[in-house]
Amino acid sequence: MTLRLLKSTIFCFAVLTASQASAQTPAPVPETARAVAANAIPFDRKRVIALAEKAADYQIAAMAGGDLQFKKEMGNPTGWVQGAFFVSLIDLADRSDAPIYGQLIRARGKANGWALGPRLYHADDHVIGQSYFWAARHGDGEVALKPMRDSFDKILAAPSTVDLKHGEYTAPGGAGCDTRWCWADAIFMAPAAWLEMSKVTGDPKYAAFAKSEFRAVTEYLFDKDEHLYYRDSRFFDRRGPNGEKVFWSRGDGWVLAGLARMIALLPEGDPDRAYMVGVFKQMAAKIKAIQKADGYWAPSLLADPKTALPESSGTGFYTYALAWGVKAGILDRKAYEPSIRKGWAALARSVHADGRLGYVQQVSDRPDSVGWDDTQFYGVGAFVLAATAVADLDLDKPVVKKKR
Repeated sequence: MTLRLLKSTIFCFAVLTASQASAQTPAPVPETARAVAANAIPFDRKRVIALAEKAADYQIAAMAGGDLQFKKEMGNPTGWVQGAFFVSLIDLADRSDAPIYGQLIRARGKANGWALGPRLYHADDHVIGQSYFWAARHGDGEVALKPMRDSFDKILAAPSTVDLKHGEYTAPGGAGCDTRWCWADAIFMAPAAWLEMSKVTGDPKYAAFAKSEFRAVTEYLFDKDEHLYYRDSRFFDRRGPNGEKVFWSRGDGWVLAGLARMIALLPEGDPDRAYMVGVFKQMAAKIKAIQKADGYWAPSLLADPKTALPESSGTGFYTYALAWGVKAGILDRKAYEPSIRKGWAALARSVHADGRLGYVQQVSDRPDSVGWDDTQFYGVGAFVLAATAVADLDLDKPVVKKKR
């Protein structure tokens, strides 16, 4: 057994042990020196993937060591916090020579019994299912998909018809609409799993549901003037300190990254794909225009860029989506590559010397404060997704123009 394979096996065992355990005392976070030096920002494919592995390995070790970032929900093995990280492991497993990432996906699925989260309708409890499709393709077969398909069938048998108006979480009944996709984050969490279910089963009903619900939430939350999504209906009339509309960076990041993953699952000629591409292009143009000079996007997207804090989770999702859009031929490379480079450089500078990703705004539903030491599973997920998409562009290679 090679050293790397031995490490992989130990990691898998440790992660599964940690994921099944009750709340533990977080392991101490080692002191870090400094981030990736500005003159050492990687842009070639090999070094970009190496940095993605470094960040992912740090998070995997933290997970295995019980460092669940101080909140009980972070340890939920079927929840959205870890689920978003596992979505990124799909793309990393397809690009890395290390076996651990695929092993982790399959081990987590088996430990979960291939089940989604316990809330049948809630989008947050669907995101982990995206990783089950990878496992099904890599040895686990239909058994990895049956519980998820059964859950989706139950939803289709009695679909929710609640209004999309979002209540305060502190009110009786909470949001009141979360049996549907009534908040921006849901666009990343659920639709891709529904679309892929149709792709692998050949049954169009799952995709039809996702397309219908996506149109409904887009018509409700998408601001046609700003080309951004409100996090939910509570923010329609809220304004920032300078009178600006409040658009949460990670919230719109969930949307743009979710669109990338949805569009990739739909065939050319599908009218819903064309609809999604149209929204994607509008958002991408706006996102490019409001990127801060330091490469990050502000926690509140329309806030004063001169005073806004750096934030890496939204920045990760935007960098991922823009790079994916260029690779897919949806976005013009000449127009968007400078923004991708700036975003990736900012993300690379956010990685501590030991692999910890900083500047990740903590769990919230709106723009909030963020610091150099703040990290989270979903932030690392956004970073790893960005890295894989940037690696696919291999920015150190000259672009060869096709002859017409």
